[in-house]
Amino acid sequence: MKLYQLCLLCGLTLTTAACSNWIYRIDVPQGNFLDQQAVDKLRIGMTKEQVIYVLGHPVVNDAFDKDTWYYVYDMKRGMKNRGEDFQKQMIITFENERLAKIDGDFELSEDFNTPLDQ
Repeated sequence: MKLYQLCLLCGLTLTTAACSNWIYRIDVPQGNFLDQQAVDKLRIGMTKEQVIYVLGHPVVNDAFDKDTWYYVYDMKRGMKNRGEDFQKQMIITFENERLAKIDGDFELSEDFNTPLDQ
């Protein structure tokens, strides 16, 4: 009788383990999703308000440096068949309340160094 129960338990365990890919797990996005089209609209010399209009508010404002903004997007995939986890970030630096420099995972447009005034 114990052998029958042990075989039944092992069979149920293997069956449940085989069905683990049937459980739906959601993707968990966090932060600001930035696409390349929005980043292409940025120009050197833009004010902070103009950058907020184009990209939205930053995820993190540096408490010690009000002129550095961090835009971070983190995607944790629920299931591996939908792709790998990834993170994209962009660090914007202002000088005299104007956009001075951008670092991060995005390509800047050819027009980035052309101010909007001209």
